Amino acid sequence: MSFEAILFDCDGVLVDSELIYVDVEREHLARIGLHYELDEYMNRFQGLGGTDFWAALDRDHQALGKGPLPSGFGDDLDAATMERINRELSEIAGIKQLLQSHVGPRAVASSSRLARLIHKLKHTGLYPYFEPHIYSGEQVPNGKPAPDLFLFAAQKLDAAPQACLVIEDSANGVKAGLAAGMTVWGFVGGGHSHGGHADQLLQAGAHKVVDSHDDLSGLLLPGNTAA
Repeated sequence: MSFEAILFDCDGVLVDSELIYVDVEREHLARIGLHYELDEYMNRFQGLGGTDFWAALDRDHQALGKGPLPSGFGDDLDAATMERINRELSEIAGIKQLLQSHVGPRAVASSSRLARLIHKLKHTGLYPYFEPHIYSGEQVPNGKPAPDLFLFAAQKLDAAPQACLVIEDSANGVKAGLAAGMTVWGFVGGGHSHGGHADQLLQAGAHKVVDSHDDLSGLLLPGNTAA
């Protein structure tokens, strides 16, 4: 199976950050009266572009009759998240071995803000495997599940969208890759993955699901046919 380029989501695919984000976010949101069950939170918000994420939270807060999100809430959340990232973040098992063996164009295409995205990749030692092709939802008009970010990354790699493979761990990311006309494989090897995760990605339209980077390597690397 041959692809011109591989586009990786970051959180939950390259770095094991989703549990950190979800824990910190749900804790801080509960403090201001926004309580979400874990499955509901993951289904609604995982992989969602930053602008849409904050707009949805603000609508939920106003629906409680509390008005806009409190001043300073975003800064407090950022500080708590970065403290956990700097203390706990690691790459997902097997990704470095895959990247060391893979030959061919590749990029990161993540909903994370660019500065934080670069920080996470540098913190885990993954930055050199992708630089300069590290792209954020901040760089396009519409975040995931819109196709803008994946199309932007493909253009930067000079790759035809229909010849690109997307590796995603969220339904919103899967939908974005499909909207871009790309092949999309779901990834359920992160620490946040749960019993229904694979089914969720397949229902979103993923062409297949892999549960580890070892499995992904087996599909991509023999003879470097994916390069």
